[in-house]
Amino acid sequence: MSMLRKAPYLGQGKIMLGSWGKAIAALVGVALVCFQGGLALAAGGPAPLLDGHFSFDGPIGKFDQAALQRGYKVYAEVCSACHSMNLLSYRNLAQKDGPFYNPKYPNPNESPYAKAIAASIKVPDIDSDTGDTIQRPATPADHFLSPWKNDAAAAASNGGAIPPDLSVIVKAREGGADYVYSLLQGYDDPPAGLTVPDGKYYNKYFAVDISSFWKGPPNKVPPGGFIAMPFQLLPDRVSFDDGTKATTDQEAHDVATFLAWASDPKQIERKETGIAVMIYLILFAGVVYLSYRRIWRNVAH
Repeated sequence: MSMLRKAPYLGQGKIMLGSWGKAIAALVGVALVCFQGGLALAAGGPAPLLDGHFSFDGPIGKFDQAALQRGYKVYAEVCSACHSMNLLSYRNLAQKDGPFYNPKYPNPNESPYAKAIAASIKVPDIDSDTGDTIQRPATPADHFLSPWKNDAAAAASNGGAIPPDLSVIVKAREGGADYVYSLLQGYDDPPAGLTVPDGKYYNKYFAVDISSFWKGPPNKVPPGGFIAMPFQLLPDRVSFDDGTKATTDQEAHDVATFLAWASDPKQIERKETGIAVMIYLILFAGVVYLSYRRIWRNVAH
């Protein structure tokens, strides 16, 4: 009798299991559709970054001082019109491994290069006698002069967008120097079907979701995004003192090198210290091993 009672219950269980299976399958199907839809909307993204083949790449890489000097000139004559570098002082340019370092002047405050660069720039100050606002020549100890009095002034002059400070921009962006190098060359005509908002520019290396401005297939959103900064590095925009031809690629490469140094000015010193420590540890490990063999050579293991 109990067997007969259990049979219908098992049958109902199978029916219930089938219902649950269908429900689960339906939920999985909905999830897959949503996931695929998300992928379609997320299609695009930034284009693969260009490889700058920078001299400072790798554990033994070093900064090319000539490239640093050219990069500083690009920043000073082009980028500094909009972008600040508030974490740098003019004396930093003459410190060890910097653009204008000279071993004759181990103290960067005494470097004639740092003094000359600083003296060519006027910075606001207060007259100690009258209390009036004045303009004086900068000194090596002064921070880089900001192009804006405050963020409100920066936003008002750039359509509401505040140009980012470039002091640590290479450390702050995924891709580092390759990102800066690529972004500065990534301006292009927008693909057909992509509407660029007023005051923005299409850049294939700028990571912003542009799917809502795309009229083509959802799974074929073009790479890149819209940036507020217009294209800057025209050929021969600057004149390099060493005679290097100022192509867009060269200007982008050199200013990315300079910004990489600015973001991590102790990078080379840290690499050299790391290599010395690794050599020491390898030698120390060898000494420890030989000592172990000598001390325990007559002891049965």
